[in-house]
Amino acid sequence: MHWDTTTKYEFLLKVTNALVTQTNREDMFSALARELEKKFAYDRLSIYMFIPDTEALLYFAAATGVVPRGMADPSGRPLNKASIAREVIKSRSPVSLEDLGKYRHFSTVPEMIKAGLKSTMAFPLIARNKILGTMHVSFKQKPTAFDELASVLNDLSRQVAIAVDNMWAHSSLQELNHNLHEQNRFLQSEIRHDWVKKENFEFVSPSMKHVMQKVHLVAGTSSAVLITGETGTGKGALAQYIHDLSPFRDNIFVKVDCPALVSDLFESELFGHSRGAFTGAHTQRIGRFELARDGTVFLDEITELPVGLQAKLLNVLQDQAFERVGDSRSIETNFRVLSATNQNLQQSIDKGRFRRDLYYRLSTVTIDLPPLRERREDIPIIIERLAAIEEAAIHRPTPIFTPSALEHLCQRDWPGNIRELKNFMRRLFVLRSGKTISVSEAKQFLGDSSFKTPENLKALVESEKKIIEQALRKSGGIVGGPNGASCKLGLPTSTFQYRLKKHNINPKNFLKHN
Repeated sequence: MHWDTTTKYEFLLKVTNALVTQTNREDMFSALARELEKKFAYDRLSIYMFIPDTEALLYFAAATGVVPRGMADPSGRPLNKASIAREVIKSRSPVSLEDLGKYRHFSTVPEMIKAGLKSTMAFPLIARNKILGTMHVSFKQKPTAFDELASVLNDLSRQVAIAVDNMWAHSSLQELNHNLHEQNRFLQSEIRHDWVKKENFEFVSPSMKHVMQKVHLVAGTSSAVLITGETGTGKGALAQYIHDLSPFRDNIFVKVDCPALVSDLFESELFGHSRGAFTGAHTQRIGRFELARDGTVFLDEITELPVGLQAKLLNVLQDQAFERVGDSRSIETNFRVLSATNQNLQQSIDKGRFRRDLYYRLSTVTIDLPPLRERREDIPIIIERLAAIEEAAIHRPTPIFTPSALEHLCQRDWPGNIRELKNFMRRLFVLRSGKTISVSEAKQFLGDSSFKTPENLKALVESEKKIIEQALRKSGGIVGGPNGASCKLGLPTSTFQYRLKKHNINPKNFLKHN
């Protein structure tokens, strides 16, 4: 067709109007394709975004029409040195090839010819003096007035560039907001424990003084630290404390509970996934490693990770780079690695359950946390600090131990270590708040005999329910967030919601109405 001035500008106006009304990349690309089809026939349309850092081309949206081999990857392709796109990007000028058979020196031309294409036009997308990418229109039959059409599409490419720039910026902002939402969601579910304070890591036992000397030596570095110790010794709290003293302290601390990782979802959980990567992946999700950029990753119970997954983890730690599931783009990241185990790692290595090379990667420095039975002189200090935490959380007076009761607690072996002591103190606050605790009562609570009678069990349930309701009243019915009831009680939101369901409590009943 003949493109007079009026026809050309009417066409440009219609396309521009069609593009500016779209709210996502796929719809905008489809609108462009429809408007082009109304004016002339073509057999392939594609828009690539140029990523200068990786010298890669990414599809702005899925291309339409003929798909030459090597151009089918929805995530895009590397920018080949001899490609048409590279020529357009480097020259910042359009390239029009009337007869592809004469231009086989371009790396992409042979496959285009095999797909039946005879001619192609490629245009730079430039906005704010920045090369964004390229727009390509290809044909099985060379259109009449080839040069005239190329001139019109060159004018159109300027409008497309503006629309693409706006859409790409909008998409990037959406992704940033999504990432912030993911980070906030993670932080809300992993509210830091009150135990992670400087004063709670000051002890009198020689064994813990030695541990803390090593902690302060290594905390200010980026070295990997392996924390070993029995269950309940406080390995997670110590990892958080090391992070708080480290150069990474201003960024996020991400805990990975290795036993909870399902093998099929391991990569998705740690590396994230792109939209459509698998059934149910309706949106893009960032993984734990991307979330922890410039922060700390804490791998808890690392020996529980299957050997097959250990190899994938090792690659990430070595390369400091990974790919989201369903995305070929490599994402570089930088984070410190802390890990913990209650197992004998050397035995796990000897039995083939743990990779020796991964062990070396994780254990630049090893810190062994002693059990409570090896640091009995610290028990009164720990009891005092646990009491302060519980008193602040549930606003009840502290139980008072008789000297003989305290002596009994110090002589006990505490097989569950600090976790067991913490649960013991919590039970006392619920059932004996403000009361004097004798040796016999302490023994009774430690043996859990007080919970074997229906009367005392009912009292415990009712007491917990009242504490939850009191927290909801103070928060005005708000469950999560910094002002929520779960935060006031020092509980993860998921745990608090479980207890709401357990006690059949509806937080809406506590909403404050203006």
